[in-house]
Amino acid sequence: MGLMNNQQIDYYDSVSKKTIPKQDWMREKLPADYWEKGTQSRKSKEQWFKVNVNILMDRMRHNNTDVHVLQWKVGCEIDQQSDGTLKFMKGADQYSYDGDDFLAFDDVTMQWVAPVVQAQMTKRKWDGVQILNTYTKGYLEKECVDWLSKFMEYEDKEFSRADSPPKVYAFAKKAKTAGHVRLTCMATGFYPRDVLMHIKKNGVPLTKHDGVQSTGVLPNDDDTYQIRMSVQIPEADKETYECYVGHGTLKEPFVVKWGKVWLIWFSVIDG
Repeated sequence: MGLMNNQQIDYYDSVSKKTIPKQDWMREKLPADYWEKGTQSRKSKEQWFKVNVNILMDRMRHNNTDVHVLQWKVGCEIDQQSDGTLKFMKGADQYSYDGDDFLAFDDVTMQWVAPVVQAQMTKRKWDGVQILNTYTKGYLEKECVDWLSKFMEYEDKEFSRADSPPKVYAFAKKAKTAGHVRLTCMATGFYPRDVLMHIKKNGVPLTKHDGVQSTGVLPNDDDTYQIRMSVQIPEADKETYECYVGHGTLKEPFVVKWGKVWLIWFSVIDG
């Protein structure tokens, strides 16, 4: 998928084999051959992924009994100067395997960085073709910036998504562990993406060391976002727990408390 300022602008559908716009301004302002070229490019990348994920599985000595994931992220960041000109800040061209960093391009040294031994072979191969590294640097610092500049120009304010506050839900249900309940805090429908969420115990934020699990911020189908956090606690716990959500659209953060009676009520309807 293509993202601009954390907002999805297009995606490649591997079922229909087409690149599809997600924003009206993309659909209206870009010609048909843009989508045709984009589709061919992503079809080619799809085949590249199929071949290379198998190569990596062999290299990592993984078999076909588990699912393995190869990811690629490429893009650039710019800063708009006071005179209106755009300044390149940094570029990213990086790969990960099963969620771990595998290979990344350093546009300063024009070399690939391999954080794991299994990536060294690819690094040596790619660094050995200097013209490709020169192209990669040029894409990040020039072509990517040109496209971003064009998209910013196309994205007229009338098509920009309005800021939207989060809807916050706090609920609890029996956990798989006997005598425990799982508290869940959910915020959804918010835009922009930046949000602050905590599950607090007696006013103190709990962390992953306390067993807190988070989905992270995920996209909804309507270009808003959602996040969910949960933690398992003993059902007899009489401490005060609360769901805390802060967002730029809110004058004051949402604070929703779980109470003992509320927890029992939820347990009854679940069981």
